Parts: sequence; C-alpha cells; structure tokens
Amino acid sequence: QVQLVESGGGLVQAGGSLRLSCLASGSILRFNTMGWHRQAPGKQRELVASVTSGGKTNYTDSVKGRFTISRDVAKNTVYLQLNSLEPEDTAVYFCKAVEMRGFLTYNYWGQGTQVTVSS
Repeated sequence: QVQLVESGGGLVQAGGSLRLSCLASGSILRFNTMGWHRQAPGKQRELVASVTSGGKTNYTDSVKGRFTISRDVAKNTVYLQLNSLEPEDTAVYFCKAVEMRGFLTYNYWGQGTQVTVSS
C-alpha cells in the first residue's frame, strides 16, 4: 500500500514563498512520474509540475519561472518550491505518483495540503 503525505502548506502573503514536501511510504524510484496537482474552489484539478524517474521536469505555463519541483531519493521525498506566490495560486495542492507495471498503470494520491496566498 503506497502512502503519500504532503506537508508545508500554509498562509502566505503575495510575493512570498513556501516549500511543499511529499513523503512516500517507500522508495520513489518505483514511480515512473511524480507530480504536484492543485485544485482551487470551483475549479478542476490541474497539473502544476511533474518529474519523471529520469529527472525530466514539466511545468504548467502559469508557474514556470516561479515553482521548482525536485526530489530526494534518499529521503523518499518530492518537493515543490513555490516562489513569487500570487493569490491565484491559492488551492489545495496534491502529490501524485504514477507507477506502471506492465500494461497496468497505478495512480496514487496524497490527502492534499492547503496553500492560501493573501493579496
């Protein structure tokens, strides 16, 4: 059973920074991709950033240059550094891990952590 536990959310003023952490219950090397998604009230969940097992990163346009995804394999943790935060970044941020076993794909989600940016 894979567990993902997010932490690091909170209330911050516009222009501020936060670092989110996603701790996996085992080695993150088993996952093909890990990423961060967010969901604002009344909106659909969207991909924010992802990193593949090979280290390739991907960002949605609205966070490019402000957010950075990284991972620490030894700590089984993926991070999301959020800089220059804007009120529009307010959302619940979810960690997601994707594991592919043969023809099957398994998606695992954390419980989410709230990020609130005040203007």
